[in-house]
Amino acid sequence: MSVAQGSALLHFTRNGAYGPDGAELLVLERGEGAYVFDTHGNRYVDGLSSLYCAQIGYSFGEEMGAVATQQLQELAFNTMWSTAHPRALELADRLAGLAPDPINKVFFTSGGSESVEAAWKIARQYHVANGEPQRLKAIARRTAYHGVTLGALALTGVPAYKEIFGPPALQVRHVSNTNAFRSELQGEALTAKLLAELEATILEEGPDTISVIVAEPVQNAGGCLVPPPGYWPGLRELADRYGILLHADEVITGFGRIGEWFAVERFGATPDLITVAKGLTSAYAPMGAVLVSDRVAAPFYEDNRTLLHGITFGGHPLSATIALKNLEIFEREGVLENVNEHEAGLQERLLTLRDEFTIIGDVRGAGFFWAVEFVKDDQNTRLDADERERLLRGYMPQAMLDAGLIARADDRGDAVMQIAPPLISDDAILDEIVEKMRTVLRGAEAVVLG
Repeated sequence: MSVAQGSALLHFTRNGAYGPDGAELLVLERGEGAYVFDTHGNRYVDGLSSLYCAQIGYSFGEEMGAVATQQLQELAFNTMWSTAHPRALELADRLAGLAPDPINKVFFTSGGSESVEAAWKIARQYHVANGEPQRLKAIARRTAYHGVTLGALALTGVPAYKEIFGPPALQVRHVSNTNAFRSELQGEALTAKLLAELEATILEEGPDTISVIVAEPVQNAGGCLVPPPGYWPGLRELADRYGILLHADEVITGFGRIGEWFAVERFGATPDLITVAKGLTSAYAPMGAVLVSDRVAAPFYEDNRTLLHGITFGGHPLSATIALKNLEIFEREGVLENVNEHEAGLQERLLTLRDEFTIIGDVRGAGFFWAVEFVKDDQNTRLDADERERLLRGYMPQAMLDAGLIARADDRGDAVMQIAPPLISDDAILDEIVEKMRTVLRGAEAVVLG
């Protein structure tokens, strides 16, 4: 295989870094369990579940292929535009049964960005139907990533991803995220501060101009930011007080990543909208969805009202069939139970790394979704831009591959290393991931501290 990517433009990649005079491109061709193999036969433990997607790992292809073959022989394709097919209807009922009441309706998409975009349009049409067309604004959180289509990009709180594309498509105010490590307050005091800031922002913008509040239950960008106690019930109360819809973006956290079907349930609140993708099929096929409460869906069942949004491949028969098989495997293999059984042990392993390495200032996360934040001294001093470049983009990519580990080095907020193991991982796999992290971190400490 050539070291270059040929004709392919790689996503979120410095494409010029690969080629005859650059780095060799990692090309993966096979997977088994929690492991993937490149075209040279090298094995890597997938500590990131292929970007938070491969919940059940790589050993269920035969089952998935069997149901896919059957579906393709029966009906290769049908849209959800004033028509339907059995598998999509079955999946919608299945998801409604898993979601917290009163979320009982499902709009299918092809992926995460589409789900976030669709949620915004559903929310907007709901407000218009209720005689509040002035609700044109959204509130999201700083550093949060919600997607790359123009509406989802407006919600995204990472300026570097957006500024090059000009003015945002939506009016969005961004408020503080829940990074307790970088706050002087903790626990309920932090919750009170964050909710006070949110309410002040609502009042400043005008409560009757806000359509939605959107947040991930555990925020990915910034490094697995867990909400403090009472935060999600507080979001729910503020949304209800001011007539705003609450949108939980669970594209990453849904389907077991935090040990629940939907992570928001762990944090004590029911939103009006839940967006999902990735784990819905464990990436055996592309698919996403917006789960919608009865209240928000009600206007779309009124006479002479059309839901003014549609996606050609939303609810694709093949993807729906694979999603149903994925949910069956989840229950048969006890996937949620496995995450909950091993969560504390994974946290304990990572805390040993914090005790061992000066450059780890914080360990945070939940379920099988964790980050370590890099610092450069015992005072938890942030790495500067040059240090982040040298560590995260200079040293770590190759060091992780040399160690046989796929993980994420990121600095959309502070500098972090993230892991999100496949949800079928046992103690042996978790031990292996953390030991490979240890190998990488030894070199990282030398890079940072000299």
